[in-house]
Amino acid sequence: LHNYCRPVMSDEQVLEIRQSRHPVIEQHLPPGESYVANDILLDKDQQQVIILTGPNMSGKSAILRQTALITLMAHVGCFVPATSAIIGLTDKIFTRVGASDNLSGGESTFMVEMNETASIVNNLSQRSLVLLDEIGRGTSTYDGISIAWSIVEYIHNHPHKPKTLFATHYHELNELENKLDRVKNFHITHKEAGNKVIFLRKLAPGGSRHSFGIQVARMAGMPPALTDRANEILAVLEEKHAGNAPVDRMKKIAVQNFQLNIFDGLGEDLRRIQTQLTTVDINTLTPVEALMKLNELKDIVKVYQ
Repeated sequence: LHNYCRPVMSDEQVLEIRQSRHPVIEQHLPPGESYVANDILLDKDQQQVIILTGPNMSGKSAILRQTALITLMAHVGCFVPATSAIIGLTDKIFTRVGASDNLSGGESTFMVEMNETASIVNNLSQRSLVLLDEIGRGTSTYDGISIAWSIVEYIHNHPHKPKTLFATHYHELNELENKLDRVKNFHITHKEAGNKVIFLRKLAPGGSRHSFGIQVARMAGMPPALTDRANEILAVLEEKHAGNAPVDRMKKIAVQNFQLNIFDGLGEDLRRIQTQLTTVDINTLTPVEALMKLNELKDIVKVYQ
């Protein structure tokens, strides 16, 4: 039923899930759309830590969550959403996914993140499953990279060798595959179509080099003037990171005047409103004509309600 399988429980320190799926998400997909299944393979000898990179909204967090759910379901005696599954006995499932603060306790989002991560790394066992999502994002870029990097090193070098999935947008962490024997890079595949990014949701070996944050912002409805400006700044910052950006260009981009028209990036209907508002002479309108004009504008914006 539902293409679930009977998991095999193992005394080995292994997690081998073939064509895994998220049991909740796949039940809420639009009619005719199928969930993109992925293999998850972790062990203590060759692939202890997976660093998972990919575009924003590509499905990294879903893979972490389905891995935790399948492991938990197997331990309570359930069939699992996969074609096959070998689940090593697990005594702890550690997760650090999402972002939240603790206002009543006076703790920022980053402090909560660090508290929870500290609890994880201080309580690792041989049979732990560790799932970490975007650790270090709540602070400055270099601080975040440094913390994330050191956490991966700590987990890899820990004598218990806990199985770990580490999702991140810090592509610098891809370098760890060349430095640590049991760290492997994987990414979520995508396809670019013009200014859009199509998420293929498929896990593949190797690291991703881009987050496509600006493209995602454009897809979310950010005005073109804003995202175009973001691309300009990104190009200069990337040149600076590579050591190729002249100092005078950096200064120019920093002081460049950037004013947004409230109608930039909006539809033709709102441009019609702009035209009518700028051309009408309110001093010559009778009260009835003013009401009629207001009603016309109201009809135009009804579609946006």
